[in-house]
Amino acid sequence: MMESELKQLCKRMRLAHVYDYVIQENGSEDFYNELLQCLTYEQREREIAKANRLLKKAGFRTHKRLDEYEWHNQIGIPTSISREELEALDFIHHRENLVFVGTPGTGKTTLATALGIEACMNGKDVQFYRVMDLVDKLQKASQKGTLARARKSILSCDLLILDELGYLPIDKEGAELLFHLISDFYEERSLIVTTNLEFSSWNKIFQDPRLTGALVDRLIHHAHIFSFAGTSYRYTNALSQLKN
Repeated sequence: MMESELKQLCKRMRLAHVYDYVIQENGSEDFYNELLQCLTYEQREREIAKANRLLKKAGFRTHKRLDEYEWHNQIGIPTSISREELEALDFIHHRENLVFVGTPGTGKTTLATALGIEACMNGKDVQFYRVMDLVDKLQKASQKGTLARARKSILSCDLLILDELGYLPIDKEGAELLFHLISDFYEERSLIVTTNLEFSSWNKIFQDPRLTGALVDRLIHHAHIFSFAGTSYRYTNALSQLKN
């Protein structure tokens, strides 16, 4: 049993020659046990180092974990996914999207970030952008002739989080660049989008009904749509501080 476990661990760590050496040595049970503990520690440290690299690369603006997230009764969880499946990141494994729709300050960005952090802790490559920052990055890359490289870098991730869609309108060039990027994610990898606008109002963002319709169609085809209502946390906290 221990030998089998050691073999599997060596395989995961790509240490085939180490296992061959162990077999040749034909060591005692204590030898197997000590080596197994040593390699288990090495594997764990590798995973922690990888997670830290992914977290640093992701570009999160806050770092609240899922176990710190304050779920409230005005978050509408769709019947297509349970909270347990959401927290287990099933949507990433199935290459599905999440769309968080609701008023500002009700926890959309915080939950999107917490899920992104959980994904990083599970070895997933995540990138977080406010939508206008991403559009600006794509437009500047287009002007410099480095658009293909910028797109390749973004498309390499497992999960792209697009925050604050709808807070500002996007010009025609920016809308087209964002549309093509989202289209390339379609059925290949996952997106989380946070927005303060219902889909019927997205024409205000992209200013092109045909492009808007095509984008919404791709985004929601394999998506779980959450609704967020209630009073802004920031507004509530500001009031409580004034009262104190």
